[in-house]
Amino acid sequence: MKLLDILNKDCIIPELRSQNKREVLEELTGALSNCKANLNQEALVEVLLERERLGSTGIGDGIAIPHGKIQDLDELILSFGRSTRGIDFDSMDGRPTHLFFLLIAPENSAGTHLRALAKISRLLKSAHFRKRLMEAETIEELFQVIQEEDKEF
Repeated sequence: MKLLDILNKDCIIPELRSQNKREVLEELTGALSNCKANLNQEALVEVLLERERLGSTGIGDGIAIPHGKIQDLDELILSFGRSTRGIDFDSMDGRPTHLFFLLIAPENSAGTHLRALAKISRLLKSAHFRKRLMEAETIEELFQVIQEEDKEF
């Protein structure tokens, strides 16, 4: 699985304006709505907040991978956002989060959903990849960094 199979360049936010977890989820789902018009953004945010109540998807090292499943979706979709200043996302290490990959899956897609999460996690284990994402200045540069690293894994 390649991330670029599910990540549209129009779903990349080079600098999040959000100040808190809910705003991050709203902003990232808004980006998805731009790419996939039939999404109910409010319902999607509620699904994601419900998942966050089970345990934060802020996994540390400045990374969060919020994710959820919804009905009436026919494919995995992904958005990416970055906050250079960092946002409190209740991360496991208590530090601000900078890099956000938001994954939404169809309700009946356990296998592909888990493979996508594993792929994102593997990529983000690389300090070099995280550094490149933080240094990229434009949507095009961010997309290129993801594309180059996606080929490696």
